[in-house]
Formats: sequence, structure tokens, C-alpha cells
Amino acid sequence: MHFSKLLAFAGLAAALPAQEEPRQYLNAGPSGHEVQITGIAFAGSGCPAGSVSGQLSSDLTTITLLYTSFVAQSGKGLSASNYRKNCQLNVKLKYPSGWQFSVFKADYRGYAQISSGDTGTCKATYYFSGDSTQVTSTLTIRGPYDDNYLKTDQFGVQSTVWSPCGLEGLLNINSEVRLSPADSNKAGLLTVDSTDLRFKQIHYLQWQKCNKKI
Repeated sequence: MHFSKLLAFAGLAAALPAQEEPRQYLNAGPSGHEVQITGIAFAGSGCPAGSVSGQLSSDLTTITLLYTSFVAQSGKGLSASNYRKNCQLNVKLKYPSGWQFSVFKADYRGYAQISSGDTGTCKATYYFSGDSTQVTSTLTIRGPYDDNYLKTDQFGVQSTVWSPCGLEGLLNINSEVRLSPADSNKAGLLTVDSTDLRFKQIHYLQWQKCNKKI
């Protein structure tokens, strides 16, 4: 699998206003001057090269990702590959020694047009490279449905995956949208923005201090 890289995060810290919503949930973390996103790579049928952009909030707790090609479609004459789209995202974050971070909350906003008897699925799996621990969430939309949707993943401490203790962590997010049955002749659409067909994800970061080894 060939990954495209998006390295346009320098200078984006001030491009997006600080998000107020997650503040009540977040532990005290690094000051912000010590944390850097050093790279982001993506690959998949839902995020071909040139189709992903991103912004980092000024308080470094929120990463906003925009997709232009994350669209699953069903209907007469469409091949099976149109019924499912996926995106494997790798976010590399450099942070101070003695701290860990995790995905605390993720919002997925989109649009679904699903016929009676058909089903749409939005699924996301979170994990860190080198760690077998994973967290998966799934939203199922049953037809008939013709409206916007919001999928919110919010994990408790017991179900949150944490980065390794150290200076760098590689966060992997494998997400997909799928329409079924795969042989349906009914027209269907599962995307993420009814206005411009853009997929918007907001991932909130949670920090904790590493436990000292005796």
C-alpha cells in the first residue's frame, strides 16, 4: 500500500481557533510549545493522493481532517468497489518525554441516502504502531434514510489506547464507509457532507503522564 504524505502542518497551529468543547474532559498536558505534528500519511480508496487536508488547533488538542473523495455509492451498473471506501491514516506526533497521548473523542459528520432494506456502515479502528491494543466503533444506518448524520466516538479511560511513553508516537486510524448488500440495485450514497461532499473528522487528544518505573 502506497501512502501519500501531508506535511503542511507547520504554521497551522493558529489557523483553527481553539476548541472549547473538549476542555472539560482533558487532563493537563504539555504547554503546546513542546508538541509538534511531524507528519501525516494516508492511503486507501477513500483518500487518494491530493484529497486530504488538515489543521491543528492552537491548543494542540484537536486535529481536523478534510476529505474530498470519501464516498461510497450503490446502484445499478456500479461495481462492488464503489460500495466500500476506506482510509488508513497515520499521524506522527512528537511530544515531551514523560507524556503519552490518545484519541479521546472523534466526530464524523456526513450525509446518507439509503433505500429501504439497505444498510450503511461507518466504522473506525484506532491503534498505535507497535501495540496490539485497538479500539473500534461502528455506526449502522438502516434505510430508508435521507439526512445528515453525526457519529461521535468518545472513549473512557478503560477503553482508550495510549501512545508509547517516549518522544514520538504513530497514531493509526483505519476508517471506512460501506453500503450493503453489495449487489443492491437500489441507488444509495454514504458520504460526509451533503453540501460539498467533503468528509470532516475532528480528533481530540487526551494527555497523561507516564508511570515511572521503579
